[in-house]
Amino acid sequence: MWVATAILVAAYAMIFSERLHRTYAALAGAVTMIVVGGWMGFYTQEEALTAIDANTIVLLMSMMLLVALLRTTGMFEYMAIRLAKASGGSPVRLMLYLGIAVSVLSMILDNVTTVIIFAPLTILVTRLLNLNPAPFLIGQAMLSNIGGAATLVGDPPNIMIGSAANIDFLTFLINMGPLATAPWVATLLLLLFFFRKALRSRGGEQDLVDLDESKAIQDPALVNRMLVVMGLVVILFFAHHKLHYYPSFVSLIGLALALLLVRPQADKLVDEVDWSILLFFASLFVIVGGVEATGLLDVIGGKLAIMARDPNMLLVTALGLMWIAAILSALIDNIPFTVTMIPIIGALSAEGIDTGPLWWALAIGVALGGNGTHIGATANIVVVAQAERSGVPEARITPLQWLKVGLPVMFSGLIVASVAFALLY
Repeated sequence: MWVATAILVAAYAMIFSERLHRTYAALAGAVTMIVVGGWMGFYTQEEALTAIDANTIVLLMSMMLLVALLRTTGMFEYMAIRLAKASGGSPVRLMLYLGIAVSVLSMILDNVTTVIIFAPLTILVTRLLNLNPAPFLIGQAMLSNIGGAATLVGDPPNIMIGSAANIDFLTFLINMGPLATAPWVATLLLLLFFFRKALRSRGGEQDLVDLDESKAIQDPALVNRMLVVMGLVVILFFAHHKLHYYPSFVSLIGLALALLLVRPQADKLVDEVDWSILLFFASLFVIVGGVEATGLLDVIGGKLAIMARDPNMLLVTALGLMWIAAILSALIDNIPFTVTMIPIIGALSAEGIDTGPLWWALAIGVALGGNGTHIGATANIVVVAQAERSGVPEARITPLQWLKVGLPVMFSGLIVASVAFALLY
């Protein structure tokens, strides 16, 4: 456990130091974990391959291609101009509008898909208003992470929890809605405070009057075809758990249909995929898989289970679970911890312990923890990469820049959620 944790810490130190590109650092850590794990007997090459979450990788790739196809229609330019005009050129109002939009959409889709769609749109809007896109990208990633926690389909851990505990959509929303709303409001207020200087108008709103959004769309027929495809994808995302479809398969259905309707040049389309992100995630999955293989997460879960068996300690256990889940989710992917805790909480339920609060604590904890670091959630990595590709030098989001905002946001969200949790349960 100590060796695997040391490799994890060393890899993360390289990623945060930026002495190497994050993809190179993660890949070096993954190779080291496999070599050392094989030598010491705690991690095999087969386990490393199994640790890579193909659902996440394929979902990211498919949605990148779908968004690239949608971008060619001019739809993003159209929406950017409309959104800029609706905000009246006010950066604060724009932050609010984007935050609400991504949060609501993240309740229906997953937050990764939401930010893949909104990140290029955000960059376009901020360019129109002569604003730095970085605060808006960071804000929408954080708010979408919390928004996705409110529903059964908003985040992969939620789907896993709902399936294991047999929780229906409405029950999940009734319990998680208030728990997600309180930290969402606190996060928005903190974002407005931290980015108060960047959210000052730079005079870009004076040029909005001359912009005609109708001219942004060159081929209305192509737009209609892509909107039909995206509408189908949204419907399937909403119902994928009932159809027993993986989210990645839903995105592949949409991509296949879009390719048949649009028929773009294959070589140019493939260039739109950010392969460095996909390799980065695959490497992270391998590193985290090595830590998981040593049984470290099982030890943590077992300690919590001992506390939960004492009826007088149930609230303390639930709050401890929330905070531990958040801290670990800021450092490693939230899915391994969720996978580890599900059978442990399920076993407690079989003993007659009221495990309802434990499920809600786990769900809100892994969601809030994702805001702590730039690699704490998949949505975070997507917006960081989009900022790098925007071509705007000041838009680049560094790990330290994210930490300065992310850690206060994470801990304040946890404090607010803990108070709300104690009042509710």
